[in-house]
Amino acid sequence: MQILLANPRGFCAGVERAIAIVERALEKFGAPIYVRHEVVHNKFVCDDLRAKGAVFIEELDEVPAGSTVIFSAHGVSRAVRAEAEQRGLKVFDATCPLVTKVHVEVAKMRAQEREVVMIGHKGHPEVEGTMGQSLDGMYLVDTVEDVARLQVRDPARLSFVTQTTLSVEDASQVITRLKEHFPFVQGPKKDDICYATQNRQDAVKMLAEQCDLVIVVGSPNSSNSRRLKEVAVARRIDGYLIDGPEEIDPAWLQGKQRIGVTAGASAPEILVQRVVDRIREMTGAEVGQVAGVKEGVSFPLPKGLA
Repeated sequence: MQILLANPRGFCAGVERAIAIVERALEKFGAPIYVRHEVVHNKFVCDDLRAKGAVFIEELDEVPAGSTVIFSAHGVSRAVRAEAEQRGLKVFDATCPLVTKVHVEVAKMRAQEREVVMIGHKGHPEVEGTMGQSLDGMYLVDTVEDVARLQVRDPARLSFVTQTTLSVEDASQVITRLKEHFPFVQGPKKDDICYATQNRQDAVKMLAEQCDLVIVVGSPNSSNSRRLKEVAVARRIDGYLIDGPEEIDPAWLQGKQRIGVTAGASAPEILVQRVVDRIREMTGAEVGQVAGVKEGVSFPLPKGLA
């Protein structure tokens, strides 16, 4: 039996930046540091930051006056920013720059008096933040069926943006249907799905060609991690999403020759290594790497923390 590790896998530049912002704020200002929503969707990471003094909250009214608050990597609405300013909270913004790019696109589209369709998953914090960039003129669709039901005021002045962590293939299907339904719809100049999401999905496709099982390390509330599992299963091989090695079911490994392992963009490498070690203990498998894209992207920290 062999274990094949996907490349790239795990942390992306936006996640590394978000975690570094929380850790640097704790070092500079001391605990507690309040973080609106989980800074990234990974239980291991958030538990580690809690132990260091981070306090995760959902609404700003949970933050005491005069405190420091950090916005998560998923971004926030304009209303949340305004509330933080009104309350005089010290804010550090850990929004991924690629999510900020989508926010800027929405602002430009609305300034041109264009309505905006967002393709994304209802209830996801990134979607809520992006939808909250405008008070009106925005619509949310998740599936091709949603597009068929969509009614807009002016089909001739319609644009679209996408959640950055979608499945490339699923988003493409919705965009195709959107263009069929609204022939004049315009998209952003550059694809909104982030480089890391696409690279990790491409890496899973390569794994699926060589393996008969793919294990994705990531938390169940991580959108990009769930998409990795879906990409594997769509290629008719077994795929499982786990938070850590304790969730591995020995039955998954029976009769398998090659086990692919990858990790979502918010899952740390230490968890990947623990999963690999556990599989080796259970099977005696050898470990190999699959060649992939090398990522050299990095994002600077905000002023005041750099």
